[in-house]
Amino acid sequence: MTSLEIADLRLRNQRISNPTFKQPQEVVHWLGAVQAQDYPGAKWAVAQRALGITDAVMDRALAEGTILRTHLLRPTWHFVTPADIRWMLRLTAPRVDAANAFMYRRLELDNAFFKRSNAALAKALLGGQQRTRRELGSVLKRAQIEVDGERLSYLMMRAELDGLICSGGRQGKQFTYALLDDRAPKGKTFDREQSLTELSVRYFISRGPASLKDFVWWSGLTTADAKAGIELASSQLIREVIGEQTYWRSRSSSYPRKRSALAYLLSTYDEYWMGYRSRGVAVDAVHAEKIVRGDTFSSTILLKGRVVGTWKRTINKGTVEIQTDLFGLLSPADKQAIAAAAEQYAQFLELPVALA
Repeated sequence: MTSLEIADLRLRNQRISNPTFKQPQEVVHWLGAVQAQDYPGAKWAVAQRALGITDAVMDRALAEGTILRTHLLRPTWHFVTPADIRWMLRLTAPRVDAANAFMYRRLELDNAFFKRSNAALAKALLGGQQRTRRELGSVLKRAQIEVDGERLSYLMMRAELDGLICSGGRQGKQFTYALLDDRAPKGKTFDREQSLTELSVRYFISRGPASLKDFVWWSGLTTADAKAGIELASSQLIREVIGEQTYWRSRSSSYPRKRSALAYLLSTYDEYWMGYRSRGVAVDAVHAEKIVRGDTFSSTILLKGRVVGTWKRTINKGTVEIQTDLFGLLSPADKQAIAAAAEQYAQFLELPVALA
């Protein structure tokens, strides 16, 4: 198995090269969770793996609660389905909490503080109410709970991790919060072993071939728990050793016989990036620093499974302009493939496109 074969199979398993789903929640369920702190990019990442989903459809899915947005896996937002949010929180929230411990101490936040804050938030959101962060900050202030600086962010995150709140619909461009009991009154009930199995299966089926380190990075689990999850899921996975690296993938997956000539415009934190600790399969080291700078990622142009440049969008007067920054010269056919990818993105936004 070569790097190109790994890239081809990842594209296929992530449903980038063969989108089959028709609803946002189907994509999110397949992937388990989708990184979503960049909301416009996350919507495109989901839509790109389905047929006929537009930006408006994604907004409607969040408003109706068929997908939810909350903190889990790692200390950042993810899309997750109502059916999966509870067991995934129970499994991964303690690790996110531990990662936040330094900031909790710095901001002088302890369990007694969180208990008071959660009680005030729960009261403010009773009866199916959905409120913005600013509104809830005012609620906490009236309850004599200090929210200056970064405190409000960590109080809201802790309430998410505790399974109290999650995303509501949006009010204009503002996100709202709602009680999790209102948005996901029922969910799957797994014990810890079943949760480890489910998360492992979901990850390697949708993102394989991938390594243990990749899984640890994506899931936020300890190495010991990730190993245990792989062992529990072993009946559904194939283990392959290439050089000095061990990969796992679904037993039902097979390598494409023909490489895709299509190009793809991937969003800033697309799971094709964020799903793996090692990204050498997708980009040459010489170009990696053009894409990843600290915690900041650029939107990428993918051609035959490899990154060939970056892109940015600007929306002006009812048109989306896409500017590309290519790493090298491309053939006319490759440029045509990128133009087709830009048109696909424009169809998602339901706007005409200008490619610069």
